[in-house]
Amino acid sequence: MTVRLRITLLIVLTFLALCAIGGYALYQSSRSAQQVKAVTEGVVPSTIQSVEMMGQLKDVHIATMAMVSAPDEESAKTTYEALSSRKSELKQALASQMRQADSDAQRGLIKEAEMSLENYFQAIDDTAKFKLAGQQEAAEATMAATVDQYLREQGQMIEAVQVEKRRGKDQAIASLNANLTQTTTTLSAITVLAVLAMGGIGLLLYRQIVRPIGEMERKMTEIATSQDFSHRVPVARMDEIGRSLTAFNLMVEKIQESTELVRRKTADIQVMLHTIPQGILTLQAGGVVHPEYSDHLASIVETREIAGRSVGDVLLNHTDLGADALAQATTAIDACIGEDEMNFEFNAHLLPGEVSARFAGGESKVLDLTWSPIASADGSIERLMLCVRDVTELRELARAAQAQKQELAMIGEVLAVQQEKFHDFVDSSASFVLHNQRLLDDATADATARAGAVAELFRNMHTIKGNARTYGLLQLADVAHAAEQRYDALRQELSGWDGAALGAELQAVRASLETYAHINDTKLGRKGPGRRGSVEKYLMVPRERIDELLHAAGSALHDSSDLHATRALLEQVQHALQLLGTHTLHDVLETVVASLPDLAQELGKEAPRVVITDGGVALRAQVTDVLRNTFMHLLRNALDHGIEAAQERAAHGKPSQGRIEIALRQAAGQITLRLSDDGRGLNLDRIRAKAIASGLVPEDCALAPAETAQLIFAPGFSTASEVTAISGRGVGMDAVKAFIESVGGSIGLELLPGGASAGHAPFQTVIHLPAQYGVARRAPAERAEKEAQ
Repeated sequence: MTVRLRITLLIVLTFLALCAIGGYALYQSSRSAQQVKAVTEGVVPSTIQSVEMMGQLKDVHIATMAMVSAPDEESAKTTYEALSSRKSELKQALASQMRQADSDAQRGLIKEAEMSLENYFQAIDDTAKFKLAGQQEAAEATMAATVDQYLREQGQMIEAVQVEKRRGKDQAIASLNANLTQTTTTLSAITVLAVLAMGGIGLLLYRQIVRPIGEMERKMTEIATSQDFSHRVPVARMDEIGRSLTAFNLMVEKIQESTELVRRKTADIQVMLHTIPQGILTLQAGGVVHPEYSDHLASIVETREIAGRSVGDVLLNHTDLGADALAQATTAIDACIGEDEMNFEFNAHLLPGEVSARFAGGESKVLDLTWSPIASADGSIERLMLCVRDVTELRELARAAQAQKQELAMIGEVLAVQQEKFHDFVDSSASFVLHNQRLLDDATADATARAGAVAELFRNMHTIKGNARTYGLLQLADVAHAAEQRYDALRQELSGWDGAALGAELQAVRASLETYAHINDTKLGRKGPGRRGSVEKYLMVPRERIDELLHAAGSALHDSSDLHATRALLEQVQHALQLLGTHTLHDVLETVVASLPDLAQELGKEAPRVVITDGGVALRAQVTDVLRNTFMHLLRNALDHGIEAAQERAAHGKPSQGRIEIALRQAAGQITLRLSDDGRGLNLDRIRAKAIASGLVPEDCALAPAETAQLIFAPGFSTASEVTAISGRGVGMDAVKAFIESVGGSIGLELLPGGASAGHAPFQTVIHLPAQYGVARRAPAERAEKEAQ
């Protein structure tokens, strides 16, 4: 039988025993209550009523005597009438006594009393008749003879009833006392039995439940005190208690396994804190550092006084964080600890991630800070964990790697440019930088010269940037673009002149240019202008041309009699010498044209088709750099502002690929270059509005279309809706004009007839150069021969 079944059976038996005791006690109580009720509501009141009847009889007798002795008939009559009601009351009292009688003896006595009462009142009636008839003596005789006799008889009867009533009362009380004594004895016996049964049940419960549980509790206390989880509670039986003890032993075993796991993890954490090359610490309320932290943290912050101090004193106050950033970090830490985990998400951006720090040793360190919340089960943040890494070497390696990557990119950019062209670019850019330095020196010393210097500074830097982008030297282009931004700001507000800042930016351009030159000369071994050399000292002549001249000279030496042939030979030699150091227009613009596809991709347009017609004219080297710089601006502006995107061109019925034409011609003592494109043309209304807004012309000034077109050459003029790194800030055409005028030439715009649409007018850019910069590619004799053919 299991413990559960035993306990259940004992409980049921105990419950039945208690129910039996309670039922018996209830039964005896009910009997006793009935007996008490019989005594208190039956016997005692009945006895009291008997006593009262004796008093009533005496009252009736006194009234009878008063009637007999009444002085007159009227008084006697009144008294007699009152006696009638007394008779009724006595009859009712006897009837009540009859109802309360609990024995035949009592009932027999009450019947005799009723009969005696009738006789008594009959005697009273006889006496009253004599009295009312005036027979006083007869009335007194009747009173003495019969009334008194019946009164004594009635009294005896009532007294007998009282005696009988008292005897019944005594019997009832004796019976009640006997019943109470029996009930008390029975209940005492049953109570003793119940106490013994409960004691047995308690003993059984103690042996079956309390003692095993006590043993388990003792073991638990012993385990908790000694932290030795190898203890087990012996299991003697496999009932519910036994299974509970088995479960307890299993729980202790699991706790032992978990404790061992925690011990191992704690040991691992301690080893990690002692060996990991990171600074790990946790912050308590108020930003105080917890005593547990990694050993490496001491080497980072260069002190071992860490525990119990604020994170500001240990770390943050030694960094380059400003006062505002420090206050925000401290506030964010206080706002997280002790609050909901969501607060960390809201304030994490205020916690510094990477800082530069300097501690007692004086060495500057770059520290990487990683913050993590440690939350409790209810989701509130108990502490913040901070991991500190010294990434100084990593950042230095990253900078070195970045510098190396940058150098490799620059090497690739330099290799993409021919040696001669790169040398020309470096020489040209160096001269612009030198010129800008002189302008800065003069303008810094003389404030009145600044307004004029800014425009020239701007043009020169814009040209450096444009050429750098043309040759694909992007890093130099970015540095030049930054300097160009500074110059643009000065054009808007000259009071912002800062000679030191301007000099620093120009020095950055010079340094970048020198870096490219150093890579070309040292890293790539391409020092110098290459095979061609300087045009001032060396000229490049095709070998086949030399062979032709040698062959013609040999023929003339063998046959000197032919003066015509000798003259023709001299003309050929003269023409060959004139061609030395000249370049075709295609060669001059080759690099600029080659940069247009990349520029078009950057602008989201298709690369234009460029058609160059040189008119049989070669250009001298003295003017090639000027033309290269000039067309760098013109072609880039044409692609940026003139030629539309493919979708817009298709909407106007144009092919998606734009077309740019460059034509060279030498006639009438000058060289003429014409540039045109099939783009949208000039927006004359916009040019005029911009010129008025810039103060170039009065608002009421009437300008012809051709005059309006020439306004684009004004310094700083631009109709671009937004500034770009491609078209600049309204300096292109101003720089173009300056370049052309520097070699004695001129530039202007010619509007083409017809073709205007949506306020845009087609045009050509026309450049005139002195004839000395051009040489016909064919000798006069060759031209005459060709013309004759």
